[in-house]
Amino acid sequence: MDVEFKNLDLGDARLDKRARKIVEQFMTNLSASIPQGCGGWSETMATYRFLENEAVEWRNIMAPHWEQTQIRMTKHPVVLCIQDSTELNYNGQQITGLGPLSYESQRGMYLHPTYAVTPERLPLGVVDAWMWAREQRDADGVRPGMKESIRWPEGYARVAEMAAEMPGTRLVYVADREADMIELMKCAHDAGTPADWLVRAKTNRALPDGGKLWSTTTAGEPLGEITFMMGPRGTQKGRKVRQQLWAKEVDLPAGRATTVKATCIIAREIDTPVGSEAVEWRLLTNRSATTLDEVVELVEWYCARWEIEIYFHVLKNGCKVETMQLGHIEKIERALALFMVVAWRIAFLMRLGRTCPDLDARNFFDPDEIRGAYLLTKQPKPDSPTLNEMVRMVARVGGFLGRKSDGEPGVKTIWQGLQEVRIAALTLQALRDEGT
Repeated sequence: MDVEFKNLDLGDARLDKRARKIVEQFMTNLSASIPQGCGGWSETMATYRFLENEAVEWRNIMAPHWEQTQIRMTKHPVVLCIQDSTELNYNGQQITGLGPLSYESQRGMYLHPTYAVTPERLPLGVVDAWMWAREQRDADGVRPGMKESIRWPEGYARVAEMAAEMPGTRLVYVADREADMIELMKCAHDAGTPADWLVRAKTNRALPDGGKLWSTTTAGEPLGEITFMMGPRGTQKGRKVRQQLWAKEVDLPAGRATTVKATCIIAREIDTPVGSEAVEWRLLTNRSATTLDEVVELVEWYCARWEIEIYFHVLKNGCKVETMQLGHIEKIERALALFMVVAWRIAFLMRLGRTCPDLDARNFFDPDEIRGAYLLTKQPKPDSPTLNEMVRMVARVGGFLGRKSDGEPGVKTIWQGLQEVRIAALTLQALRDEGT
């Protein structure tokens, strides 16, 4: 985590030091309240003073992480820039500045990050974010303030700006149905499409030739099929899914007799089991896709969007950001800026332990953390443990059984284990300082 805040500059070296200290406390006691995590009155008050400091801008807290994320991005030929919004529910808490959520009676705020992920699903970090609270509707039912939908084309514009700074990396803007906006596509087209875009379509648009988008795309023979295992959804158990794939280049109406060229991809399930809901994805992209391999690649890129859901899961259920009892939305924003980096770190370790298992664990954990993990699991420590071995040790501390049938650990056991491992590491450090 030191690397992520190496270039932190809040205008005062004391504030920089305090921010790094708070991150360390958050990592050590991830799910604890601020007083519990700080472990003492003076540290608790220092943390609250930092979060209350109006001179601290949350974007400045995240700036060094954004910088490090972009450095990581330049090392990959393709990076998926995934955007999504999530609600943070603070209903019942006395926090100034909150607004209504999906239900007008609920109180909270919204977070909309851009999450950089490789096609292999390795999270590289957060490169941009918005936080806001909705205003109440007026007497006519109109909600004043900026339209929230502007976040999507603005998000693409930010990705396009980054693309100009890293010519050796192709950036792909990936989003769900909310981003199915002709304004976003036209914005990309008019700028020369400096970054690709791939969004899930929600509108069966009428095309200039009189046809409809879905039927036009599936009019011919499918390019081929894909088969994959789908995890549990709601009350439905996980199962094997078999889909047929179509792709069609179309002209999408863009107003005033103008159009935007796009490729529509439809992945439609066949032989759906009785009682199960058919799985169908409809995607739109600026990229050409005329072969089965090209279409499959784009479908896999869209499926990587699930990584941002894992990220939100860690943020809400691991870091428990919805339980922070801070008195004003600006204090929450400063805390979220720190927790967003912590949540990425946990997701990053999980994925890297799977995709690059043989890396040296010492590149990601300090010696006391490694020693602490093996002491807590009562396992003999190898001279040079691999990253996968260390991640599994951490997860075992967090409740992962590690049987052959268990596969690789998930984020929950990793974040639970990290807390215990950090406490063990700090204990080892304290004992060493005491000469024990």
